[in-house]
Amino acid sequence: MQGTLINAGAVIIGSIIGLVIHSKLPKNITTRVFQGIGLFTLFLGIHMATKTSNFLIMIFSIVIGSIIGELIDIDKLVNRFSEWLKEKVKSKNENFSNGFITAFLLFCMGSMTILGAFEEGLGGAPNLLLAKSVLDGFSSIALSASLGIGVIFSVIPLLIYQGGLTLFAASLQNFFTEIIINELTAVGGLLLIGLGINILEIKKLKILNMIPSLIIVVILAYLFL
Repeated sequence: MQGTLINAGAVIIGSIIGLVIHSKLPKNITTRVFQGIGLFTLFLGIHMATKTSNFLIMIFSIVIGSIIGELIDIDKLVNRFSEWLKEKVKSKNENFSNGFITAFLLFCMGSMTILGAFEEGLGGAPNLLLAKSVLDGFSSIALSASLGIGVIFSVIPLLIYQGGLTLFAASLQNFFTEIIINELTAVGGLLLIGLGINILEIKKLKILNMIPSLIIVVILAYLFL
């Protein structure tokens, strides 16, 4: 778990730096930073989405996963949790939920999360997670500078998701083949494209309701690839 703890620490430190910078930046600068993050998120999503080797797997994963997510209404549940956190820390930041959700999706969707967790969980040095920590640390500076304190609390789902993968790496290693990881990364890329669209305010998409797609793609890739 050392790599995940360092990763979480990097996000916390980066977020604190971003909050300090935020208080000294004019609104037009933070707006441009936010737009820059949106463009980068779109690029990253497209780059990840191209890893798919089967478009039908991707399409069915998104469609079935979105239906399941909409029925459960994950977006509503996560936003409730985010609002609860906001009340507990007595934050008045109107972008608290947006920062929390945006940071969580950015930090947890990539293949580095899975591969890095496996590397450490199987007894290797957490080199991938250390590299990811540097990237996430700088990203959290930009995110918290534009979205505020909600970003720092993204370490909660980060610790649960990435830490869980690390703890169960030995039992999951044989299941998560390279093909499955690529398909999972590709669907995660689609979610990041949607997140980029949200950040740029092109259209409001309920990305959290598409999260079950990440489970569906693993099942479909395992069965058909």
